[in-house]
Amino acid sequence: MSARFDTAAARLRPVFAQIATGTVEREREHRLPFDEVRALKDAGFGALRVPVEFGGDGLSIAEVAELLVELATADSNLPQIFRGHLAYLEDRLVAEPSAERDAWLTRLGSGEIVGNAWSEVGAGGLGSPTTRATRDGDAWRVDGRKFYTTGSIFADWTDVTAASDDGDVTALVRTDAPGVTIHDDWDGFGQPLTGTGTIVFDGAPSEHVALFGERFRYQTAHYQLVLLAVLAGIATAVERDAGHEIRSRTRVYSHGLAARVQDDAQIQSVVGEISSIAYTAKQLVRGVASALDAAAATALERDSAADVAANVEAEIRAAQAQVVLSEFVPRAATLLFNTLGASATSTTKALDRHWRNARTVASHNPVIYKSRIVGDWSINGTPPPFIWSIGTAESTGITADTEEKS
Repeated sequence: MSARFDTAAARLRPVFAQIATGTVEREREHRLPFDEVRALKDAGFGALRVPVEFGGDGLSIAEVAELLVELATADSNLPQIFRGHLAYLEDRLVAEPSAERDAWLTRLGSGEIVGNAWSEVGAGGLGSPTTRATRDGDAWRVDGRKFYTTGSIFADWTDVTAASDDGDVTALVRTDAPGVTIHDDWDGFGQPLTGTGTIVFDGAPSEHVALFGERFRYQTAHYQLVLLAVLAGIATAVERDAGHEIRSRTRVYSHGLAARVQDDAQIQSVVGEISSIAYTAKQLVRGVASALDAAAATALERDSAADVAANVEAEIRAAQAQVVLSEFVPRAATLLFNTLGASATSTTKALDRHWRNARTVASHNPVIYKSRIVGDWSINGTPPPFIWSIGTAESTGITADTEEKS
């Protein structure tokens, strides 16, 4: 890690610690973390990867990933809130130099945050967003309805995918603009405070409209990296809470192996498995982040042999990590209850949040398809798909041209 990382980490860790003190209460009361997001913004969390000349810390993807895991250990909802922001920032970082690019990096370096508005629910077809961006003279307006709009309720801007007469585009819309209505109606049993609900656009003015196909190449793996960091943070929190709860226990079972729970070899064995999962999760995040840094380094050589190879590597590594962590982090959250008695199920402790949150994160970007993609690459050398979508189809085997991210 660099000296810049050390400086940023020293600034942010007190904020993470403060966030951790209220995590259980927020989940139990369903209190959206507006104050916590504001504290992170004020501390420069959204500008970690922004170049120093634009007001940020200039960190690598791998360095940002380390801090994402630490934040997820404090509260797994919060890194996911910044998922769309980090992807939009990455797109600006690897864009061709221009005055517009510099203007956006300056905005992001000053603390402005971007949310996500890509996915739609309902009967829309594969690769056919029903949301539309329409030219209005020299300006653009957006009309449509999006769901899974993670982070947008907290953000200054939301990044919207839409169809247009020029093809599929992405458009930036201010969340406080006329014609924008945001609902906190995400009803998932996990990650409940990510603001992953509905946004309705009714002629909303937009900025920075760009063809979707011009987005940065390694975006799918980058989106997945944030979810992997969330899973690694959950596993780390499970290990932390297991140790705390076990050390606090005074009662033992008559058929246990020690007079103190913390000295019981069976309990130690279970926690050993939890600890091993947490360690593996963090190492996998580091490996994926390193592959993404390599892809970022070739971004200005788009479609060169080196760029294609780096992007294949990043996508495959992200998929491999997803296959492993989607199975084992929820397992770690279940194993936690094997170390404790029925008192661990108390809602005041909210230890069930670890499994609910891990299972919800693992349900993003369905892992069964990623397993098949990795297998096809391993056996046949087939490159992975970098863009995918979800929608209705009349037949199977359809490849779509646009991507939806939940």
